Amino acid sequence: MVRQQLKSSIISYCVIWGIAALLLLSCNQKPKTLPFFNSAEFSPEWISDDDAKFDAIHKIADFSFIDQNNQKVTNANFDGRLYVANFFFTTCPGICPQMTNNMAKLQDHYMDDDRIKFLSHSVTPWMDTVKQLRRYAKANGVVSKKWHLVTGDKEVIYNIARQSYFAEKQIGLQLDSDDFLHTENFLLVDHERRIRGIYNGTIDSEMERLMEDIDILFSNENL
Repeated sequence: MVRQQLKSSIISYCVIWGIAALLLLSCNQKPKTLPFFNSAEFSPEWISDDDAKFDAIHKIADFSFIDQNNQKVTNANFDGRLYVANFFFTTCPGICPQMTNNMAKLQDHYMDDDRIKFLSHSVTPWMDTVKQLRRYAKANGVVSKKWHLVTGDKEVIYNIARQSYFAEKQIGLQLDSDDFLHTENFLLVDHERRIRGIYNGTIDSEMERLMEDIDILFSNENL
């Protein structure tokens, strides 16, 4: 009798823990939701679509630039897609090579996935001509259909950098010490042009986090 009661207790114990494990696994597998970023402080905000603030979420402004193939690139090129944006210059000897290397890895990882593209803005457009961007693109394995290196009017680029992408003003090479813009940030922008993540583009582990977040958006937004 005692043995049978012990056996029953063990079975009940195993069943309870089995159910608990399944519940825990189910919770862990529930898709995460990425925040929105609405200010230069980069404070994450989780805003549901039934929130009064949802329609006021910050969005990247309309833009129009020229890429390495002398083609116009506008926000329409990214309609319905995610994209990763950054700011660089082709003669940068510091953080840009690592940023470009990491962006190239992202490009290669998502090469056959039309749901995402990449956009790099030159912060020295007076030097980064179309010819220079084309040379840089060739040297770094940039695939035109996937990754646009763009140039344009300096004031326009700097304005969208600071007002739309909240890029920090940092002094790099002393080319223009009054307002030279340089940032290591990669920004994940969703299909509605909303900022969903900020990552240090020089760090490999940050690229892993970025790819995880891209997959979350793919899942949550049904792209």
